[in-house]
Amino acid sequence: MRFLGTRPVAPAPAAPGDVLAAAEALRVRLGTREVLRGVDAQVRAGEVLALVGPNGAGKSTLLGALAGDVRPAGGTVRVHGRPAGDWPAAELALRRAVLPQSAELSFPFTVLDVVRMGRAPWASLLPEDDEPAVAEAMAATEVTAFAGRPFSALSGGERARVALARVLAQRAPLLLLDEPTAALDLKHQELVLRVCRDRARAGDAVVVVLHDLGLAAAYADRAAVLDGGLIAAEGPPAEIFSDRLLTDVYDQPVEVLPHPRTGAVLVTPRRDPERAPGGRTPTG
Repeated sequence: MRFLGTRPVAPAPAAPGDVLAAAEALRVRLGTREVLRGVDAQVRAGEVLALVGPNGAGKSTLLGALAGDVRPAGGTVRVHGRPAGDWPAAELALRRAVLPQSAELSFPFTVLDVVRMGRAPWASLLPEDDEPAVAEAMAATEVTAFAGRPFSALSGGERARVALARVLAQRAPLLLLDEPTAALDLKHQELVLRVCRDRARAGDAVVVVLHDLGLAAAYADRAAVLDGGLIAAEGPPAEIFSDRLLTDVYDQPVEVLPHPRTGAVLVTPRRDPERAPGGRTPTG
């Protein structure tokens, strides 16, 4: 039994390969629709797992379930080996940090205030780590220069980076990020995915919902391709991304090609040249 005022217990360090979150035969209903239909997934320390697939495939719902924020209609979700619903909120917040798709604040908080919110779970445990954690997270996401600006005065991309800095400052060993690159320019998309990779290399487990299959191929150790509430394929992107799979899943012709210099996987929609009247291919 947990009594009011009991201090939460910090998580023990994870070893590479430890399963920090898992779904088993997971089913989730939203209204009358079954969004996930018996999904198995594991999130391991030391890896970046990308959740990819078309709109409505169940990516964000799976992320929310792995975070313990979405109640299953069937199956089991475990976080650090324990059913997600069994964790007290204070201890769950020490074990996983969640970045939602949008970050809206109605009060005039500064950027620094927002990032400091990520330290709330540690208030009674390691307050001496607060400032170093906040400074490190802001530097990693390149938001230090506007620490004093109101969050509401930022661009969409700047807000996204500040929201990520808040999550990083939480220093939870399990990071669950829902479309962290959606509002970002090319430079900062790469920056955010490098941060994800670095956190995984340092021993954390990272789950990231991505629409950019090229980013998933470049930075994820594993990818889970969702389609219609099921996982159509799971494994290293270089092994599972194929023309046929992605064309079928996205209902759009897709080409998977090797980079001409590095051999890395490139993913692009197939765009056949438009033909002029009479069947001629137009030239410049």
